[in-house]
Amino acid sequence: MNKLFRPIILAAFLLLTVQCQNRTGRPAGSSAADDTLVHHAELLSIVRHDSYTDVAVTNPWDTTRLLHRYLLVPRNEKLPAHLPQGTVVRTPLDNSLVYSSVHASALDLLGALDCIGGVCDLAYIKTPALLDRARRGKLVDAGNSMNPDIERVMALSPDAILLSPFENAGYGRIGKMGIPIIECADYLETSPLGRAEWIKLLGLLYGKEAEADSLFFQIEQNYNALKAQTKTFVPRPMVISELKSGSAWYMPGGKSYMARLFADAGGAYPWSDNGESGSIPLAFETVFDRAGEADIWLIKSFNVGQLSYQALQKEYAPYARFKAFREHRIYGCNTAECNYYEETPFRPDLLLQELAALFHPDRFPHYRPRYFQPLPE
Repeated sequence: MNKLFRPIILAAFLLLTVQCQNRTGRPAGSSAADDTLVHHAELLSIVRHDSYTDVAVTNPWDTTRLLHRYLLVPRNEKLPAHLPQGTVVRTPLDNSLVYSSVHASALDLLGALDCIGGVCDLAYIKTPALLDRARRGKLVDAGNSMNPDIERVMALSPDAILLSPFENAGYGRIGKMGIPIIECADYLETSPLGRAEWIKLLGLLYGKEAEADSLFFQIEQNYNALKAQTKTFVPRPMVISELKSGSAWYMPGGKSYMARLFADAGGAYPWSDNGESGSIPLAFETVFDRAGEADIWLIKSFNVGQLSYQALQKEYAPYARFKAFREHRIYGCNTAECNYYEETPFRPDLLLQELAALFHPDRFPHYRPRYFQPLPE
């Protein structure tokens, strides 16, 4: 594996290997987004009823089925009779356990940090208010998200647990505690606005519906306005990302989240004709043959400060054959120092602005980079 670049997306986004529970069948061909409250997310449905709100999460690995169904009922109201099958969640939550720094950051946007009683993987948390509470002993550190400290979880007695689901994995003892587990499958959405729209679910869970709706409306407006603007930009620079890892270079599939961002920011992506929504493993020569003349190269790393043109060439000499290397148009994002992974999932408008400014600097002469910086010599 490359010594300079270590894939950390799973460490930053998907901090627990888990499996769905309480699966409910869904007729083939039906969609989880056939509702009036969700318009971009493909895996989330929110339908309001008089005495409860029905939330359905489509199974990302088998979209003919549900991953989970939640029935949100205000905690100060009597439980309705004849509720459909699903996990009852009393809202608003006020003492939750949050596994992922991504969702902790989203709750910070909503002003709901006080409702987080505990977190997993405290080392990945960057939210100052949570770190301060942890230092003062006011926040439970539930340990490693892959093997939470059951005793600490039991002592916290959370009213719900928020985590990111994985395929073919299990919750272990956590899943047997009778605590509602909110499976946040937002990371498996393939569109930036689709993922960001999950903020609406968080708003409903934490009594911040108005704040969530207002925030998403602004994000949507910002994103779509900039996307419309970049459609007129020519030429569209060719863009590639990351580094080879071992024998493979994992590039975003043509239908992936990042490929959509590249296109919406006014870039040309060499694998836009690919039909995959995940990453595609490619040999170095395959990448070079198709994208050796790429104009811009983006690299994310937990220690991007160790990266430089000299270090890249020392690590793997053929990198120097790329046009972006020769013309010094490589940009690095140090995820150890900036909030890229914590911030961008629910603020794709900020990332889109950054990419548009990198791809078309003449159009945004006063923009100051938020995530990506030019690689040093």
